[in-house]
Amino acid sequence: MMLLALTLNFSAFAALSLAMEKHQLDLHGKAHPRPARMRLCRGSGWALLVTAFAACVVDHGWAAGPVLWLGAMTVSGLLIAFGLYPWRPRWIAPLAWALPVVGLAAAVL
Repeated sequence: MMLLALTLNFSAFAALSLAMEKHQLDLHGKAHPRPARMRLCRGSGWALLVTAFAACVVDHGWAAGPVLWLGAMTVSGLLIAFGLYPWRPRWIAPLAWALPVVGLAAAVL
């Protein structure tokens, strides 16, 4: 279940970063993003963060779940901020779609 929390947090941070105009321009060039797309990214990012929190609390309870969620947020944020944005920014969007599927498959199996 921890892998699911990591992947959901990664996708949430990717969506929240894509809700910012600066990161949209970094990934998609000179085309300015539509406001509706940015609102969708922001809403889905927050929904993914809440889902990751719920998964941690359901799996580990109220005593350890929020702590593990914060740890998963830290690892995911560091991976995006210091790992992918400086060197491979084009990988962020495809990974944001694929990783939750992998995390869900690992949680089910």
